[in-house]
Amino acid sequence: MSDATSYELFINGMWRAGSGRTTLPVINPATEKVFALMASASASDLDEALASAERSRRAWSSRPAKERGEILVAAARILAAKVGAAARDLSTEQGKTIAEATGEYARAVETLEWNGTHAEELSAPIPLGPNRMIVPEALGVVAAFTPWNYPAVLIARKLAPALAAGCPVILKGAEETPSAAIHIVEALRQAGIPDGVVNLVFGVPVLISRHLLSSPIVKVLTFTGSTAVGKQLAKLAANNLQRCILELGGHSPIVVCEDADLAKVIPAITEYKFECAGQSCNAPSRILVARPLYAEFLSRMTEAARKIKVGPPDDPSTEMGPMANARRIEAMQRLTKDAVDRGARIETGGTRLDRPGFYWPPTILTGVPKDAKVLHDEPFGPILTVAPFDTIEEAIEEANATEYGLAAYFFTGAADAKRALIGALSAGAVSVNYLKGVSADAPYGGVKQSGYGYEGGEQGLRSFQSLKLVNGLGSFG
Repeated sequence: MSDATSYELFINGMWRAGSGRTTLPVINPATEKVFALMASASASDLDEALASAERSRRAWSSRPAKERGEILVAAARILAAKVGAAARDLSTEQGKTIAEATGEYARAVETLEWNGTHAEELSAPIPLGPNRMIVPEALGVVAAFTPWNYPAVLIARKLAPALAAGCPVILKGAEETPSAAIHIVEALRQAGIPDGVVNLVFGVPVLISRHLLSSPIVKVLTFTGSTAVGKQLAKLAANNLQRCILELGGHSPIVVCEDADLAKVIPAITEYKFECAGQSCNAPSRILVARPLYAEFLSRMTEAARKIKVGPPDDPSTEMGPMANARRIEAMQRLTKDAVDRGARIETGGTRLDRPGFYWPPTILTGVPKDAKVLHDEPFGPILTVAPFDTIEEAIEEANATEYGLAAYFFTGAADAKRALIGALSAGAVSVNYLKGVSADAPYGGVKQSGYGYEGGEQGLRSFQSLKLVNGLGSFG
């Protein structure tokens, strides 16, 4: 790997520049200035990555699962030892605070370790009785596409289970946050990953995706990003019937019932919503509050949002850094203006901060009409809408009134309300009195337009396996 101002590709076990010598700028969102250059892969680089992955496939899938797992565990320990430097790099590129970046790397380490620890167990034959068993087998080369918002943990959630299952991976890292991919791939290299088993490319996303997915070498597509892009990739993958694991957009509701303890609810929402400047597909974006609690909730939530210190991500006192890029600022402006033009009220925030950098303050909107875009388009930023409800049935209807179904949250101690909400909320994950990220041992996937397939846990690793049914054994073991 080269110095911090020049990011390279990793192909067939070597760090190298792109063959076309083209570079792309990396921008610091806190200053809007270019601070690094990144290699951009050409078609020939992608062909080399494909050939390298295919050459390594048989040896890697045939290697004992225990040994594959040991490499992942070793990589986890190597990564853990350099979290400080890696978190500073991520903060500079993405805009999240050092504390947030450090926490993200802790989750990446956990993900590598969990999959490494369970590689042998989840690759073992599964008996079905005296005459049958299931033999898990690696599907083959994986094309993995990761976003810029949580690059470290999402790269780990794609690389670790695929490698544990015995699949080589061609990873397209996020061009706006390349260091996370570089640090994790370098940890795997130092841990002894064989040449060709992991390849890392950056470049023009549409060119990379078309080139990789047009190749019959690729057997699996795993992608985290917007629903629109996920659908485009799925269409490309259909030509070769590549298995798709798609974690797409979200527009998560929180239902706050009348018995909720606001002393606990407000801090929980504030901490989780405004982490990473709200740029999370899991982050809540619509809050529905029982009418008797609505006025007090709105007052306390608005006060909490106003108190959040927005500033440079390397300042220890900063609680929320800038947004990652100019596109997100434009989206905040567009969604806020549309809501206000339709009659919504800005309780706090609502205007870009007048300073260098992509800074947008925590924003709360009320009185938002149902046709406002902010209730239907994924905000992916520090915007919350708050509205009252009168019955649980009304809250459920409003909570489910989007095309997305990734996550949903609610706060109540009432058993009947818990049963109703758990059963009726349309989401891949429902959290009760709880707002936290997804752990490495749990399967996670969306419904409706939020994608399909699973990441995490046993089901996430199985996504990279074919389950071969073997009949007529008589006996085995």
